[in-house]
Amino acid sequence: MSEEKNKKKEKQPVIEYNNKKYLRIPVKTHVIMKEDNIIDVVKKYTQEILKEEDIVFISEKAVAITQGRAFPMSEIKPRPLAKFLSKHVTKTKAGIGLGIPETMEMALRECGVIRILFAAVIGFLGKLVGRKGDFYRIAGYKASSIDGPTLNTLPPYNRYVVLGPENPDKIARQISEDIKAEVAIVDLNDLGGSILGTSKNTMDRKGLLGILKDNPLGQCSEQTPIGIIRSVEA
Repeated sequence: MSEEKNKKKEKQPVIEYNNKKYLRIPVKTHVIMKEDNIIDVVKKYTQEILKEEDIVFISEKAVAITQGRAFPMSEIKPRPLAKFLSKHVTKTKAGIGLGIPETMEMALRECGVIRILFAAVIGFLGKLVGRKGDFYRIAGYKASSIDGPTLNTLPPYNRYVVLGPENPDKIARQISEDIKAEVAIVDLNDLGGSILGTSKNTMDRKGLLGILKDNPLGQCSEQTPIGIIRSVEA
């Protein structure tokens, strides 16, 4: 890849949202594994950086891995239905999604066959009238949050399927209580994303997503599953 293309992909640390500027600080960690405790990991890598009123945001994949929700591709045996359905998934630049048999198989296990089939039918009908996104709206969070391996995924997870985290609001509250800062669990990619959990119900999820819309943690092998949002003077 040329130097010019690399520059285009560089994330700017400061973003302006609603006439305010925010610094986003990616936090590099060790390679998080199933044996790690996510609360301990966040505390270890942020305690020397955090300032008052900072907000910590954490990749949903890091949380899910510590919950034992990452599965080696070699251990997933897709059924014929998973192979069939995966062929009809629209591919995007954001990632594989359910476009391979292994991720579709995990969606069938997570969401149930009936729900996935219903979502597939509605998604097909939506495409006929030029509407996108119906499949994931029907299938729900458990389907949309499944991550498959991509070319630049950090090893060993370039050979894994990772499900979405369980109880993201609860996890965010637990981390917040320990580090004494507000916390958000986020699912970000280079096309957008969503806020899966927050340490307080009153946190502005739309605002958080606006501040993080360019995915400052990166989408490849940056090894920065944690970030800090800090308000800065204009």
